[in-house]
Amino acid sequence: MPPVSRPPNPAFAYSDLLPLGEDTTPYRLVTAEGVSTFEADGRTFLKVAPEALRTLAAEAMHDISHYLRPAHLAQLRRSSTTRRRPRTTSSWPWTC
Repeated sequence: MPPVSRPPNPAFAYSDLLPLGEDTTPYRLVTAEGVSTFEADGRTFLKVAPEALRTLAAEAMHDISHYLRPAHLAQLRRSSTTRRRPRTTSSWPWTC
């Protein structure tokens, strides 16, 4: 039986998962209610109430569904201007 050939391994390139340095990401405060810090064993910990997590999750879902939508709508616009049309209207990306 002939030996099995395997593809060569790709080159490994290490990168820090959480690199240290200046964070230039623009953030916005959703809420400060239900968020606090406390000291224990000489260290500072963050305490987040369940309602604050629910608020954050709801805000994230809203942002995802609305702020990312313009790119999707632009894609639909581009597909509507192409000359090739689907054979059935059921596969068309919007309703009339």
